[in-house]
Amino acid sequence: MNWDRISGNWKQMKGALRERWGKLTDDELDQLAGHRDQLVGKIQERYGCAKDDAEKQ
Repeated sequence: MNWDRISGNWKQMKGALRERWGKLTDDELDQLAGHRDQLVGKIQERYGCAKDDAEKQ
């Protein structure tokens, strides 16, 4: 994913993120609101993947 596109259109991208990362709640995505490092950390926490893997996806 292109991070500039994600952070610039966070509200629109939230739906796509929910489809890809269904274990993340709407409230969590609202709190993350375009913060890449926090999103990667939350993905690692929920899915048990490495940081590099979370960033690539």
